[in-house]
Amino acid sequence: MTTIDNPAGGTSAVEEDYNGPLLEVRDLHVEFHTREGVARAVNGVNYTVSEGETLAVLGESGSGKSVTAQAIMGILDMPPGRIPKGEIRYRGRDMLIMSPEERRKLRGAKIAMIFQDALSSLNPVLSVGYQLGEMFRVHQGMSKKDAKAKAIELMDRVKIPAAAARVNDYPHQFSGGMRQRIMIAMALALEPDLIIADEPTTALDVTVQAQVMELLAELQREYNMGLILITHDLGVVADVADKIAVMYAGRIVEQASVHEVYKRPAHPYTKGLLESIPRLDRKGQDLYAIKGLPPNLTRIPSGCAFSPRCPQAQDVCFTDIPALHTVTERDGTELPDRGSACHFWKETLHG
Repeated sequence: MTTIDNPAGGTSAVEEDYNGPLLEVRDLHVEFHTREGVARAVNGVNYTVSEGETLAVLGESGSGKSVTAQAIMGILDMPPGRIPKGEIRYRGRDMLIMSPEERRKLRGAKIAMIFQDALSSLNPVLSVGYQLGEMFRVHQGMSKKDAKAKAIELMDRVKIPAAAARVNDYPHQFSGGMRQRIMIAMALALEPDLIIADEPTTALDVTVQAQVMELLAELQREYNMGLILITHDLGVVADVADKIAVMYAGRIVEQASVHEVYKRPAHPYTKGLLESIPRLDRKGQDLYAIKGLPPNLTRIPSGCAFSPRCPQAQDVCFTDIPALHTVTERDGTELPDRGSACHFWKETLHG
């Protein structure tokens, strides 16, 4: 049994024999109060992540991917942010009703996050070794000498050349790919159960992207961690994800295994995202683009939020919000863990 200190006295137990998902997000809602009105950034998100499993969360900017991750980590700015409804359960315990101290003890030690902009996430006036060592000094009470040794070990682990010689260097002295490796090392420092990687390959060239993703996959297998990979690039997740959740306007509009989504999308939005990926067999042809723009979250359209951009939209799409339907084959056989929030998912899937 693992215990977490409770500042009110005693301990809160996290059972090692817990058999449910590592993380479970239930009907999560997040809103922001702005001058324009209430922006409903997350509108009833549900997903789970198990040990050793990779969930890729996809969607355009503003779809709610990163806000959901920030809510899980407990780093939303509140106010203006607010979580009016929902549960975020780590090993069965709802983190939203934990004390701030309990939540802090989970953050970094059990759930860690890799941010998308390593240069702005790292402190420019502190060496990378000092910043890596801080995890051990704060959470484990290590001496500066021992923490520095652990920092070098971590830098070696994420394949930063000459780690011992570079441990006192500053973030600006590293390339973009190396800074991202440092962010991965920081997330791994306390060997968490779950890592959330928010656009970890943004602004990196294709070769470095592949190296970073390969490193993440290798470390995940080694530590048997759960991984939530947030991205807008379907090409990045094809080889690393187990399942995909596609978000639009704060809702999950499709969820399935990665192979099912790539083979047979069941939502017009997912289909549009897939068709917009550059392909070698379409050399010289114009890239497909989904028409229009994502909605203003203070004025989300009635009915299906995607309807103003959807080539398949019919009258019902503009009035009724579609539920996340269980997807079935033509003969009625249910497809496990497959869902689509579209009134006409059958036409998309089987058409």
